[in-house]
Amino acid sequence: MLSSLSFWDIAIILVYFGIILWIAQWASKTKSDSGGAVDYFLAGKNSGWLVIGASLFASNIGSEIILGVSGAGARGNMPMANFEIIASLVLILLGWVFVPFYLRSGVYTMPEFLEKRYSKACRSYLSVISILAYVITKISLIIFAGALVFETVGVPFWTGAIVTVVATGFYTVLGGLKAVIYTDMVQAFILLLGTIAVTVFGLYALGGWDHMIAVITTAAAQEGNPPTAQFFNLWRPMSDTEYPWTGMLFGAPILGVWYWCTDQYIVQRTLSAKDINNARKGALFAGYLKLLPVFIFFIPGVIAYALLQEGAIEFSMDNADQALPAMINGFLPTGLKGLAIAGLLAALMSSLSSAFNSSSTLLTIDFYQKYRPNANQKDLVRFGRLATVVLVVVSLGWIPFMKALMGGGIFHYLQSIQAYISPPIAAVFLFGLFYKWINARGAIVALWVGFVIGVFRLIAEFLANEGTIVVGEGSFLGIFLGINFLHFALFLFLFCAMILMMVSKMTPAQPVERLELVTFKKRAERPVFKWSSDMTLTVVLVALVLLLWGVFSTWGIAG
Repeated sequence: MLSSLSFWDIAIILVYFGIILWIAQWASKTKSDSGGAVDYFLAGKNSGWLVIGASLFASNIGSEIILGVSGAGARGNMPMANFEIIASLVLILLGWVFVPFYLRSGVYTMPEFLEKRYSKACRSYLSVISILAYVITKISLIIFAGALVFETVGVPFWTGAIVTVVATGFYTVLGGLKAVIYTDMVQAFILLLGTIAVTVFGLYALGGWDHMIAVITTAAAQEGNPPTAQFFNLWRPMSDTEYPWTGMLFGAPILGVWYWCTDQYIVQRTLSAKDINNARKGALFAGYLKLLPVFIFFIPGVIAYALLQEGAIEFSMDNADQALPAMINGFLPTGLKGLAIAGLLAALMSSLSSAFNSSSTLLTIDFYQKYRPNANQKDLVRFGRLATVVLVVVSLGWIPFMKALMGGGIFHYLQSIQAYISPPIAAVFLFGLFYKWINARGAIVALWVGFVIGVFRLIAEFLANEGTIVVGEGSFLGIFLGINFLHFALFLFLFCAMILMMVSKMTPAQPVERLELVTFKKRAERPVFKWSSDMTLTVVLVALVLLLWGVFSTWGIAG
């Protein structure tokens, strides 16, 4: 692909890198009155709603999401788009339910909030699990996706992985969260331009929407191709082994609550807000942006599938995650090809820099500062930078194991891993806000029981995929591994919630005065209800989600 890049394509990519590095340098020199650690880890707590919303979107939409969702489109796995749509609803929960508690309690990290609500043991648990999750579901996966992009360009896989790490780590270490969120805002804009260009020119090259439908309909008659009904229907029957509607409707939101409302990687952007109003508006703005991936990531995947049938581009359906890079390489005109590649790099760098910064924040605040309480601001920042380097090395080491779990593609891998680790955390956070009688003993027991069950499923699935163990049909292990991963998330969430409540009821309650800032007040103590612009934005967002569900639930291939 490098040989197919024109002077203007290369110039656009270089200009993009120049802009990002300039913004990072500016952010690193622009200090607030808050001081070192607050500047580095929370951007001086001075971010507005536009920056927060764009950063939430850009941090989430990494190369692994773009390649994964477009690959799902090429495979005809439209239900996977529900993860993006449901995220819009969960972001409403972040803005209205979770953010006020996080900002009032003045925490730097989510584990720190869990300590205020429960205990130090719960804080330590979440810190360790979060860092492990970043290694196996974020940093290593982002590096892997970035290496795939470079591999398409003609750079060897591991060379691309190392280049990805070095390029992104440079400005992350330099400027901390402020550099991350301001570069995210620019990268979100570049990402949207690049992917919209791919969609428009892809349809043009194909001859329009109607011709695409005709191509897919013809291809569906051939053995081994996805049926036409799969390409535009969000919902599958309950018997579907991958994405049953029950799993999507009841299981996917659990993953969403953990990821969007309790995960340091995401929530750290709202912690940097000037105030609750800006944090909430930022979350709602991100909710609107999360409606776009259906059109700018998934539909391009469908277009790529049709172009493949026409012989206009080349990629293997066994590795459909390369559908979008193949489109960029195959037919985008001079200039736009460079813009699209810059968009993929923007997504890659924004997600990876966010993961670096969040990981270093957890290691610094929840471990280093805990064991060195007298450490000064410079020591905290220095350790945070060192922690980033260590995590990068560990993440590179996980990539070979990750490949063995990725039979269903990048996006399926990402969501299935999250389904195994998120339910107990989501249960402890969600029920802990609403019920004061839920206590620390119940929380830690629920967390560890959920962790053991989830990790057992993960390890057993890995060994079965590798052929290390033989799973007999009808055996306990066969039935256990046969549970759809979204149904598994729902069952694990309900089981952990039951344990959380039972153990809490059987053990002494925590002092009520300690829970004032981290639980809901009684109805009589709440402020008088007043309609606001945020409520209007919320109602409109919900209406748009319902509209999308309605359109893509009834819109078959003939639509």
